[in-house]
This record gives sequence, C-alpha cells and structure tokens, in this order.
Amino acid sequence: MRPNTARGRVRGALVALLTGALLLLVAAQATPATTGPAAPAAAGKGKHDRHRAWVGTWSTTPTAVPESDTTAFEDQTIRQIVHTSVGGKRVRVRLSNEFGDRPLVIGEARVARRAGDSGGRIDTRTDRPLTFGGRTSVTVPAGAPAVSDPVELTVPAGSDLVISLHLPERTPGSTVHAFAFQHNYVAAGNVTRAADVTPTATIDRWYFLTGVSVAADGRSPRSEAVVAFGDSITDGSDTEVNANHRWPDLLAKRLRAAHGPHPLGVLNQGISGNRLLHDPNPPAGSGADAYAAYFGQSALRRFDRDVAAQPGVEHVIVLLGVNDLGHPVAGTAPESEKVTAEDVIAAHRQLIARAHERGLKIHGGTILPFKGDTFGFYTAENEAARQAVNRWIRTGGEYDGVIDFDKALRDPADPRRLLPRYDSGDHLHPSDAGAEAMAEAVPLRLLR
Repeated sequence: MRPNTARGRVRGALVALLTGALLLLVAAQATPATTGPAAPAAAGKGKHDRHRAWVGTWSTTPTAVPESDTTAFEDQTIRQIVHTSVGGKRVRVRLSNEFGDRPLVIGEARVARRAGDSGGRIDTRTDRPLTFGGRTSVTVPAGAPAVSDPVELTVPAGSDLVISLHLPERTPGSTVHAFAFQHNYVAAGNVTRAADVTPTATIDRWYFLTGVSVAADGRSPRSEAVVAFGDSITDGSDTEVNANHRWPDLLAKRLRAAHGPHPLGVLNQGISGNRLLHDPNPPAGSGADAYAAYFGQSALRRFDRDVAAQPGVEHVIVLLGVNDLGHPVAGTAPESEKVTAEDVIAAHRQLIARAHERGLKIHGGTILPFKGDTFGFYTAENEAARQAVNRWIRTGGEYDGVIDFDKALRDPADPRRLLPRYDSGDHLHPSDAGAEAMAEAVPLRLLR
C-alpha cells in the first residue's frame, strides 16, 4: 500500500501545481493593465462598449411621405429637440434614411443639452460632434439607418437634447415622423455649432432622426426599456405641443418618481393612423392619399425594427386596433380591409408570439371608447368588436399583463364614450388630463 500511497501524493502535488499555474495565467490575462478606472473609449472605436449596457432614452418611428409632400432641404441645418426618459454618461444617436430612394448626406451632426425649456438654444458647454466610424460626416445608403459613435456626455433623465443635422446637398424629406407635437427648427447654412439659430421655418416633425440611447458608467445598475407600441393616442395626438404630455412621457416621469431598483427608459413607438394589419392604402378619390403615407407600416410589419431592435428593451405595451376598426368605415382604407374582432385578436397573438420569442414581456392595453368620434369610426358593429377585443385582452390570459386604459378613461354614465374631462374634443383622442390618467393606469409592478 505504501508505493501506491506515495504515487498518489506525487500525482496530487502535480495536479495542484498545474491548477495553480493555470489560475495565475487566467488572472494575468483578465487583469487590466492599469489599476484606475477604464479610460473612455475613443470615438468610433467602440472599445469597452460590450461591457456597457446601452438603453434607449428616446425614440420615434419613421414613415414614408405621400407624393404630394415635396419638402426638401439644401445647405440647411435641422435642429431637433427630444426629451429623454432615462439618463446616462454616454450617448449615441440613430439616424434613418429608410424611406429614401437616394443616399442621405449628413455634412455635420452635433448633440448638446438644451439651454432653457423653449426654442432651439443649446448649452455650448455640452456641445459634442457626432461621428460615424470616426468621421464627422456620413452618407447613409437608401433604405438604411446609421448609428453614431458613442459620445461622452452626461444626459440627465427628463431633460431635453438638441440634435443638429447639416444637409449640404438637396435632400428630399423622405424619412419623417410627421406628428412630433414638438417644435423643431430649420436654419440656413451649417449652423450646427451655433448657440442659437435664426429659423427659416418652424416644423412639427422629426426628420431623419429615430433614436437616442445612453449608457451609464460601469458602477450604475443595468437599465432597461419599455416600448409603447401604438397609434395616434400613444403618439400624443391633441396633447399640448412642446409640453411632453404624451402618455409615455408621463409614464416615464412617474417611473422616475417611483425610484425603482434601476432606471427604466420609455420609448414611444406610436404613429398617428397606424394599424395592426394593414399598411396605408387610401382609396382612389378619397383624398386620403395626401396624408395616408404618414400612418406608417403596419404594426405586424414594423415590430422587429420598432420594438425588438430597441436598445435595452425588456417590456412592450401594446395599444392598437382602433384604426383597424375605424379606417374602412371612415373611408381612409378600402372596404376590403374591414376587419373583425377575431382578425384583431389574431394580430395581437402574433405580437405576443414574436415578443416571447425574443424573451420580452408584453402587456396588452384595452382599446379606449370612441362613441361620437368626429372621424366617423363609431358604429354599433365596431363597438361590439371593441368590446370583444377588450374582453379577450382582459380575460384571455395571453398577455403577460393587462393595462385597462378603457376602464380608466371611460364615462361611467356611458361607457362607450370618453369621460368629458379626458376628451380632447374629438371623442377619440385623450386630452392632456386623459394622457395623465393613462400613465397612472399602468401598474408599475408589471415593469419591475
């Protein structure tokens, strides 16, 4: 027994020595060359980005434009304002030429914090160039987006950023979010660096700009985002311009006040006129061809880009279906695109399946009442379909959570109508008070 015991001791000693050497080698490779904090990544290099969690702080959905929209820019600067939902130490900006038929040339782009709460003035101390692969100009191919290099800039939650784009060549305004409910500014020449600009036009649109994301420093908890996926009610129709009173904005404000365990970005992917099942298809002679393109691609078509691809997304809130019911009745879509409650439910099921495939939590919002609406959506048949869809959302058990917007905003005296104080006046879109009631209707436990 002694020789075997001796050999066992030798073998054990060799194993211990080899294991120790291996651990030392791994530790040496994993230990940084410096003992202090990691230096910021150089613009365009992306160094250390894989160790940082990017999260969307603001977004909007791009659409095409109708043939009648001939807006174009040439040697002009567009200065556009966005409101952040979550803060960070670094920022990057997403541009889009997704509906352009020619390359989009950006001569210079810059980002800064806004000075004050009105106009296009910037805090010049925070002014930063945006680069793309280290270059201060970028040509975005037709049909493509472009994401800037990371920029070192402290971005507070609930603040305004100003993104300035110089368009040196004649550039059709082909990729747009047409209903911003935010004033933006066009000025002559390249004034991207100017503290303030003299506008040649004030516009209520976002051009070629679709997203802003932030990254915290390495010591901050990981941030997540919730996407509000909807139509004009989510987009902010009939809320006060420049006030950030869209219900997703007010939800973000509520989340910040709740002081949860980690920050939660809120991204607005609502489009006025948007439908679940169909792209814009205005009937000939209806007059809707002058604006229907702004309604955007169907929710089923745009889900991957507008929801699944958002930085840090973990949750989705869906509020869609009223336009599917109403557009064929109102004449902005052909009669052949009339849908049933079963059609709308089937579309919702597709969104649920695609969200779950990506590991996202998805929550269903009940469709608001719209009796007496000024658009002609309301019929007894559409009301019955709305009730059927809402009943399925509430009781079907297929969504991860339910947000009962209908219950929060309906008039107890006539549940088919909006409560008057929540009605903007067209009996379809909520007022600012209605938007606040919608934000309050979201159970925050769903987003934790």
